[in-house]
Amino acid sequence: MADSPHIAETDKRTRILLVDDHPIVRQGISLLVDQEPDMMVCAEADSAPAALRALEKARPDVAVVDLTLKESLGLELVKDIRARFPEVLVLVYSMRDESFYAERVLRAGARGYVTKEEGGRTVLEGVRRIMQGQVFLSEKMASKMLGRIVGTGRQELGDPIQKLSDRELEVFEMIGQGLPTREIAERLHLSPKTVDSHREHIKEKLQIDSATELLKHAIEWVRHRKGM
Repeated sequence: MADSPHIAETDKRTRILLVDDHPIVRQGISLLVDQEPDMMVCAEADSAPAALRALEKARPDVAVVDLTLKESLGLELVKDIRARFPEVLVLVYSMRDESFYAERVLRAGARGYVTKEEGGRTVLEGVRRIMQGQVFLSEKMASKMLGRIVGTGRQELGDPIQKLSDRELEVFEMIGQGLPTREIAERLHLSPKTVDSHREHIKEKLQIDSATELLKHAIEWVRHRKGM
């Protein structure tokens, strides 16, 4: 039932769309939201296409979006929401405890970033804060981002992944998951030629000479991220 809006009376509560491909996660947040007098879950979705359909039908105030969905990083969905539904505020809720991603989602148009380890209560706080016109980061994430800003020059030199565009990063992660070009193209709704072009740009930016070396590098990077 991930693509069907909840039926609820019209009121002044903040209407929330939950976008996560794990039903248990959606259920947990929904249960917390249902206990709050000032907000409600109006729809749920388990993928980017389902989220866009739910946005059209349910017209939420806030979309709580998991960064890692079935077919993408979620960054493109944040951009799509920003472009097609500018009135909807986006709070990203992710397993990734990294300021690296927080910076990217804020640039993409999200108004806040919360890690899943911080718990559902932090999500509720984030929803309220962005509805008040603020940008929301947990204290822990804000500290990490300040650390990155202070050390930007050194970190960019040490982490060439920072040079990748959001789309290139998506392609790089899918390469690291062992997906072939055709499947990457299907998932991202691109042509195989475009994916090959992204591969070449990634190799140039990471100073990688061969497809084999690119695959090895991508697999190691994905494994490292999952282990964090």
